[in-house]
This record gives sequence, C-alpha cells and structure tokens, in this order.
Amino acid sequence: MFRFAAIGALVVGAVIAAPASASQLIDRNTSGAHLAVNAKGEALLTYQARGATQRVLVWGAVNARQPTAGKPQVRFQKDYAGGWGKYHTRYWENFGNSCRSYDGAPLAFVVAACKAPDGSYWALQSWQTPLPDLGMTPWLPVQRARELHVSHWRGPIAKLDAWADWVGSDRYHQLFGRATYDGQPVYGFGTTRAGAPTDGYGRLIYLDTYNSTYGKGWRRENSFVPHNPTGVFCYAFYSFDPTHGYPHPKGYPTTPRGPGTGEKYRLTMAGPGVTPDVSMIVPGLHNFDHANSADVAFDAKQNAILDSIIGSDKLCRTH
Repeated sequence: MFRFAAIGALVVGAVIAAPASASQLIDRNTSGAHLAVNAKGEALLTYQARGATQRVLVWGAVNARQPTAGKPQVRFQKDYAGGWGKYHTRYWENFGNSCRSYDGAPLAFVVAACKAPDGSYWALQSWQTPLPDLGMTPWLPVQRARELHVSHWRGPIAKLDAWADWVGSDRYHQLFGRATYDGQPVYGFGTTRAGAPTDGYGRLIYLDTYNSTYGKGWRRENSFVPHNPTGVFCYAFYSFDPTHGYPHPKGYPTTPRGPGTGEKYRLTMAGPGVTPDVSMIVPGLHNFDHANSADVAFDAKQNAILDSIIGSDKLCRTH
C-alpha cells in the first residue's frame, strides 16, 4: 500500500475543527515550540514558522474513541489566532501556564510535554511524516517537512508490537505485528486505492529502514494500515517499480527499487484520536539459511508468534 502526501493550508485568525484524521497536525517546519496549558483543558502552542511567531489555541478533545462505525473519532478544535477567534481578546497575553513536570509514558520525537492540573497529559512531537517511499530522495519541499503534532490524553497510549521474520519459502524478509490502544486493536473502516485511510479511525504505520540497500541512514520504505478488525499488519520486502503507484519525479527510471532490507527498522504511527504518536525499532535479519538449525528454529518461533496474534485476520496467514 502506498501513501500520498496531502498538503493543507492554515487559516489564520479562524477557529478550526479539523477532520479527525488530521486532528493532531498543527504546522510544518517549526522551531522553538513552547507548550502551555491551563485548568480549562486548553493548550497554547507558541512557535516560529514562516518567519514569524505563531500562536495556536487547542481544546475540546482527550484520548481516543475505539473504532465505532457511524461515530466520528474525537478531534481538537484549533484557533490559529491564539484565542482571538474563540474569545475575541488577546487571550494569549494572559494565558498563564499550569504545566507540571511530565511523568507519563516515554514518548518518541518529543518536543515538549507536561502534566495538566487535572492529571491529564499534553505533548508536542515533531517528525518527518511525508517522506517519499522506496528510499527515494525528497524532490519537493513538503516531502522534507517536519510536522508538529499535539496530543492530549489520560491513561495508556497506543502500542506497536512488531517482529522480523522470513516469508515466501523464506526468500524474503518480513515484518509483522499489531497496533493496539488500551488493549484493543487500532483499525479503520476503509482506505483509498492507494491505501490511505478514509476515516478518522484508520492510521498509517510508517516504515523506515536503516543502512539499507537504498543507502546510509534512515530511509522511508513504505506505509500501510493495520487491518480491520484485528489491528494486525504484515509487510514483506520486495522490489517495486517506483513509477507504478508511487509518487515520483518526472522522468524517474522504471528500474525496480529494493528490496529495502536494512540493519534495523523503525515503525511509527500517529496515535488514535488525539493520543500521542508512537514508534519502535525492530532489528533486521540476515538472509535465511536452510542449513542453519538456528535459523530454522527462529523461523518456527516467529511463525508461532504470528499465529498467536492473528485471530480472524485473513491477510497475514502466510508464513
């Protein structure tokens, strides 16, 4: 499954109730981000972007709703005028700050985090979401952008579990796992033909590969959704034609890219609802050796793990 970057425009001076699928995104290419919260369940974000100070007031949501057909996912309301749109005053000037020291779960890509007076948590996270797939070098500015996300929650955050294995008569490398929130599967109710979620419950899992066939460092391999209704996912590393279904520069060669196997892999998912983004690292594997008893035993062990989590999933049954 492939993802296509969506480029949104910020409306300055307006109160915005964003679509649930993008409820955490605040801005791109920011610096000096500061987080302040109050006892009213509001957060004031202050940062630099586009050569000026930006102030965004956020409120109206916490945690996430478990997947429920016919009901929208929770979402923030956002005022990009720093409170002027909501209160018609220079609200940011007297906002104050009741942030306490953060003592919650470890967070990936964290910029700022704190504990609110009511015991809930707020956080800002920033990472490169729209990188091109198949290890391609970004050719558009938006593909290099670092997105700033905000989250608000009580209790547990989402969790990714993942394992490496071999598949296809053990000729190919594979990652498999599951996405859960509060012990329940994370999934949506539909995707586009390109594999992007079409509702506020679906979440893309972004897969990066390190020191791979694409080159040194981290490169984006692909992205995909956990399956409905199990939250299970599986991804095999094959070669792909970069001009078939993938965004690519004009005139890009049709030579297959990959498999993008690497020394290790990073899986990252935007949190369900308005919960924080989560990420994990999985060590890579060497090529399978049928004559190596350790490889055979490891393969059997990983197959047993897959069997234990798969439940009713029909898309990840091949060992």
